[in-house]
Amino acid sequence: MASTSAVWAAVCSADPRVYAPPVQSLIDELGRLPGVGPKSAQRIAFHLLKLPDEDAFRLARSITEAKEKVSFCRRCFNVCEGEECGICLDGRRDATVLCIVEEPRDVVAVEKTGEFKGRYHVLQGAISPLDGIGPDQIRVRELLTRLGHEEIVEVILCTNPNIEGEATAMYLARLLKPLGIRTTRIASGLPVGGDLEYADELTLGRALEGRRDVEG
Repeated sequence: MASTSAVWAAVCSADPRVYAPPVQSLIDELGRLPGVGPKSAQRIAFHLLKLPDEDAFRLARSITEAKEKVSFCRRCFNVCEGEECGICLDGRRDATVLCIVEEPRDVVAVEKTGEFKGRYHVLQGAISPLDGIGPDQIRVRELLTRLGHEEIVEVILCTNPNIEGEATAMYLARLLKPLGIRTTRIASGLPVGGDLEYADELTLGRALEGRRDVEG
């Protein structure tokens, strides 16, 4: 384990106004991670420097192992070991229903509900013109290829209920309409335990649109 004095010696070496090159390099790489700003990158970097060697090396090995062993499923583009993920290989799943999500983490979220028994297609992003992301930058072409080869009867658009997710869902709905495949969109509305007075107009409006019959 690096001593505190050694850490500060590395930090303060050379020009006292900047970090030592290895430290600055670590901060720069951490700063590339999504949601990690300069200050957070510095805090994480110094936390890692103070870790026992075995803990830091275990983290490094986990990153290396994930990069070496984990890839994207050739069919649905979920993360997996091997060519296809466990969901695509599971013969018990309903192969006629396809749930479209933006990222692999969304597959986990849907699976936790225990309500969906079909298969997935991971777009690996959402349409965002401001960020220069169009249909060609996500897995739309691969989706159309699947629909042409697999006997899909329903596509569920399960993109996020934000501007990018809605734009992606609308684009896909227009794209799929001529194919004659039933296309549905997940309902979005009030969270369980929420109060109406705290709901914004869009959320409350969606809740009203997604209303269903109540059987007495």
